Amino acid sequence: QVQLVESGGGLVQPGGSLRLSCAPSESIFNFNAMGWYRQAPGKQRELVARINVGGRTDYADTVKARFTISRDNAENTMYLQRNSLRTEDTGVYYCNANVLSRNFWGQGTQVTVSS
Repeated sequence: QVQLVESGGGLVQPGGSLRLSCAPSESIFNFNAMGWYRQAPGKQRELVARINVGGRTDYADTVKARFTISRDNAENTMYLQRNSLRTEDTGVYYCNANVLSRNFWGQGTQVTVSS
């Protein structure tokens, strides 16, 4: 069973920045893709950003130009750098890893954007 350990959530003011980290229990190159999903209160979980094994990235329209997904091969960790945060970015952020038809999820980390 793949384990995904997330960190970096917390409280931040609007306009601020925060970086999330996701460290899998096995090599990031074992996955077809990794990504971040967000679940806001009362809403469904939605894709924020993802990166595939070849390095191609995709973003939700609401976060383009503000968020950057990346991975550090040496540290075997995926990151989500989030700048210019807005109150609507609040939610629980989940790390996801996909291999073949299987999806694995982290436990989630709470991010609250509020003044």
